[in-house]
Amino acid sequence: MLLNREGLIFVGRRRRGENDPVRLDYQWQMPQGGIDKGEEPEAAAFRELEEETGVVSAELIEVAPEWYAYDFPPEFAGRGRAGRYAGQTQLWFALRFTGDDSEIALSQPGHKPEFTDWRWAPITELSALIVPFKRPVYDNVVRAFAHLAG
Repeated sequence: MLLNREGLIFVGRRRRGENDPVRLDYQWQMPQGGIDKGEEPEAAAFRELEEETGVVSAELIEVAPEWYAYDFPPEFAGRGRAGRYAGQTQLWFALRFTGDDSEIALSQPGHKPEFTDWRWAPITELSALIVPFKRPVYDNVVRAFAHLAG
């Protein structure tokens, strides 16, 4: 979770795939990503943030108290997973954005953009913006970091 000085949260509009079953009103999400082999979760959080947003001016504020998990619904579960677990387990980090909005660049060399647009949103809006199957995780993240938001 990237918070600006006013306590608003960065959300990006997901790039839609050709056969993406996600409804248009659930296209917004916070940056997230995988942990590379041998990489520490905190380092992965900063790497993914830079890859997805261009942001390097951020400081760690807090780490969520636990890992959160969700399962993909059937319409997502078969997408390239070939019998593997169809879901994600995530450790969330609250990061304070210390730069200027002009630093945010959704297109980074060597990376396919994750987002087509972005904005700052109040923490109270986050759960309504995300696809329903991720809402329990977002609800946990909001509870964990609500005291940091404006």
